[in-house]
Amino acid sequence: MPHPKVLAFVLAGGKGERLFPLTSFRSKPSVPFGGRYRIADFALSNLINSQIYSIYLPVQYKSQSLIEHVRLNWVLSSVIKDHFVAVVPPQMRMGPEWFQGTADAIFQNINLIRQHNPELVIIFGADHIYRMDIRQMIDFHAKKDAHVTVAARPSTLEQASSFGVIISDSENRIVGFQEKPKKPTPMPNDPSHAYVSMGNYIFNTDILLEALAKAQRKKQHDFGAHVIPGLVETEKVFAYDFATNKIPGTMPYEEEGYWRDVGTIPAFFEANMDMLGESPLFELDNKLWPIHPSGYEGPATKILRGDIRNSIIAEGTVIHKAKIRNSIIRSDVTIENDVSVEDCIIMDNAVLKKGCKLRKVIVDKLNVIDEGEEIGFEPEKDRFRCHIDSSGIALIPRGGKLVRSSEK
Repeated sequence: MPHPKVLAFVLAGGKGERLFPLTSFRSKPSVPFGGRYRIADFALSNLINSQIYSIYLPVQYKSQSLIEHVRLNWVLSSVIKDHFVAVVPPQMRMGPEWFQGTADAIFQNINLIRQHNPELVIIFGADHIYRMDIRQMIDFHAKKDAHVTVAARPSTLEQASSFGVIISDSENRIVGFQEKPKKPTPMPNDPSHAYVSMGNYIFNTDILLEALAKAQRKKQHDFGAHVIPGLVETEKVFAYDFATNKIPGTMPYEEEGYWRDVGTIPAFFEANMDMLGESPLFELDNKLWPIHPSGYEGPATKILRGDIRNSIIAEGTVIHKAKIRNSIIRSDVTIENDVSVEDCIIMDNAVLKKGCKLRKVIVDKLNVIDEGEEIGFEPEKDRFRCHIDSSGIALIPRGGKLVRSSEK
């Protein structure tokens, strides 16, 4: 069926406080992920692969990194006027306030909706790792004659307690919400699972504009907490089951319906590790539904000597002599002689000097790890030199030189 005219908003203003210190200098959607990506690239790629080309990114906190990333890597067309990915900082049209919530971010840019006059407005988050054919969700929205459709995914009852839970009937009509309930209401056809909201919405434009105006009058600023519950009584709000979404090129060994909220350090680390292996849970090499990476202008990777297993090595990296296991090495990293890297994420332009050893460490960009340094082996000692997450993962914040304790 022909699709209606669509305008998309990808909400990219999150602080990402639980990802500190990776968010010390950037917003959560701008955090590097995998060998060549930023977190926001996954939502943007899903839209482009779904043939949705009119995209705004409302940004807010520490947005310069993401603004530069979009400017360099997400130019769609200089000829077709409605093919764009455009960053929208807070315009403060309604007063001096920044965005007060997800709904307020759209309300403050309501002029863009009126300017484009779409039939549907798509509002997605920018901070999850997944693949999704949004056209299938649009088809569901049209079939149900919905006013609003909320993307939802089954979750175990135990995990559902950490999310907003959707209560729906046998027709997928939403009849209620539960915010992080201790006892989530199960799905109608599966008592062991509940629907949780993914924070992705499709609105009929007229319904959205009316709901935003009403929420603004009540000083309500969030879609999940205010706008969606306020529309449930119309009986035109539906849950789209993400588990039914089929992506071409998906391999049999991949986790069905893979979706990760990478809002914490352990979740971020594990999602990166999910990309590794001969049969990864999430296969990055899908030519039928690619995740579009950052552009790179520089040399190919050079490996002079190394024992490298189950790892991703990005462009421009130079490995002199190293042992690398179960790790992701991003672009322009220099790894000198006799370095050992195990279960690590090494971000762009880092230098690992001779003889250093790292285990279960995230090294942010532009760092120098000094000769002979060892991180990840003695947690109590490491606490005086870098950030240690409660999960035990060590993090070295962006842009510094970590020297041996005896040299400090």
